Amino acid sequence: MGAGINDGSVAKTTIEGVLLEPLAVIPAAGGPVLKMLSPKSALLPDFSGGFGEIYFSMVEKGQIKAWKRHHLQTQFFAVPVGQIKIALYDSREDSPTKGAIFETELGLPFNYGLLRIPPGIWYGFANMGEKTALICNCADIPHDPKEGERLPLETREIPWKWG
Repeated sequence: MGAGINDGSVAKTTIEGVLLEPLAVIPAAGGPVLKMLSPKSALLPDFSGGFGEIYFSMVEKGQIKAWKRHHLQTQFFAVPVGQIKIALYDSREDSPTKGAIFETELGLPFNYGLLRIPPGIWYGFANMGEKTALICNCADIPHDPKEGERLPLETREIPWKWG
């Protein structure tokens, strides 16, 4: 698990610009309340002009969704349902962490947090649980399929193997 997820601090990772912040799970009658975004978050850009969009991605039991990267979009992932393993790879030419890999698990009950993925980082995720998992992504700009790209799951360009 990534460092700092449960200690109340924002954790830097092995990849420049990728940050992980623990999120509050507030006990409540009938089920907990899960926070995701707050103006006080150290991870968030200035959303004063609005944000891009928020969407959900479901990941079925045993499924892997990989690899994708955006050239302009910054993403903010939280996993309110299930457990997801997320792998990131930095292939940015101008990055001080070029070639670095970061792996973490997000989701309830132990690792509820917000993961910031800046532009240029390859990412993929796998459902680690027995039921469908749900990722919530708040992107800083609206989705544009022309500004992102994909690679196949088994690619030589990313030194990572799922399994």
